[in-house]
Amino acid sequence: MDRRTFTAGVIGAIGGAAAAPLLPGIARAADNPIRIGFGMAQTGPLAANGKSALLGMNIWKDDINAKGGILGRPVEFVVYDDQSQPSVVPGIYTKLLDVDKVDLVVSGYGTNVIAPAMPVIIGHNRTFLSLFGLAVNHNFHYPKYFTITPTGPDAAISSTVGFFEVGEMQNPKPKTLAIVAADAEYPRTAADGVVTNAKKFGWQIVYNKTYPPTTTDYTPVIRAVQATNPDAVFVASYPLDSVGIIHAANEVGLKTNLFGGGMVGLQTTSVKQELGPLMNGIVNYDFWIPAPTMKFPGVDEFLKTYQDKAKGSGVDPLGYYLAPWAYAYMQVLSDAVTGAGGLDQDKIADNLRTRTFKTIMGDIAFGPDGELSEPHDLMVQYQHLTGNSLDQFNTGKQPVILWPPKYADGKALYPYTEARK
Repeated sequence: MDRRTFTAGVIGAIGGAAAAPLLPGIARAADNPIRIGFGMAQTGPLAANGKSALLGMNIWKDDINAKGGILGRPVEFVVYDDQSQPSVVPGIYTKLLDVDKVDLVVSGYGTNVIAPAMPVIIGHNRTFLSLFGLAVNHNFHYPKYFTITPTGPDAAISSTVGFFEVGEMQNPKPKTLAIVAADAEYPRTAADGVVTNAKKFGWQIVYNKTYPPTTTDYTPVIRAVQATNPDAVFVASYPLDSVGIIHAANEVGLKTNLFGGGMVGLQTTSVKQELGPLMNGIVNYDFWIPAPTMKFPGVDEFLKTYQDKAKGSGVDPLGYYLAPWAYAYMQVLSDAVTGAGGLDQDKIADNLRTRTFKTIMGDIAFGPDGELSEPHDLMVQYQHLTGNSLDQFNTGKQPVILWPPKYADGKALYPYTEARK
């Protein structure tokens, strides 16, 4: 892949921070470009998704520049590797705004690196579009924050309700629930939503504990869960945790009817290939699957370009989880700037607040606290996986969409104990 696919603009060291620029500097365009700055994980545990997102964003940049840019101006990115480390993020955004003097800022991938950027953004009174952050603004209530996160309004609740909806479709319905979550921003927020939904659906919580982010052996966690004999087990975890928990569940022989929910990582091709049939029976969230029910205009063309560029680059070869949303993310920003007629931050925020945007992920509009006005998330189940080949994940038939009904293309195998076989 051409190195320029990953970034453009002169990028220097971040004063006092551990982050480093992604690539050596490339000369700026001579004709007054619009410069968009952000951090994005290229190393650390979020790197697989961060690299996929960045490729999707760069495809958008190539497309928009081929059409003449935004408001007749070419677009450049100023990008730093946030290393998947929240502590690095404030330094990145301070440098982007005070030293690099970028025109626009957007976030990197994920709740843990979006939240620490917020005080810097608020302090500079900038409009901020984020990518896959769960309920980041529920404490700040910052009026210029908007997120491309498919969970929709009341994100902690709406992002977990699908797990309960799938359970309620089964016979027998779950009545007892165990909650397992990493002690970090996203998992804690998701777990709070699970508690709320458990009360709504009448499921009794018999276990609700967090584990330290430094955990490497999850067998004691799964054994403690099994001791409560729950009908359902909801897990909110990050990629490395998800892999460890699934290995532990298979080694221990976890006995439950419904298992999964909020595991980050299972959407990533490399993790799917690593785990293969160990994922059978798991019911988990996802944000897009190439099923016939989800072929929005433009998404197939985008994925063809993405997959061609991803070959041999070390980036997720399929790109289903994050890349199309990252492209849509930039489509929304571009349209908002165009609608505002310039780079005035208040006018851009007003445009984001009042419009519906056409994207390759369908129509997008924003509601309270900048969350999407409608949820776009899915609950899916991995079924009948054999081996670890890539082929079984690129047909649109794995995993099966269970919820919401308008996108469903299959039925659950239930209970988990049997579906795992």
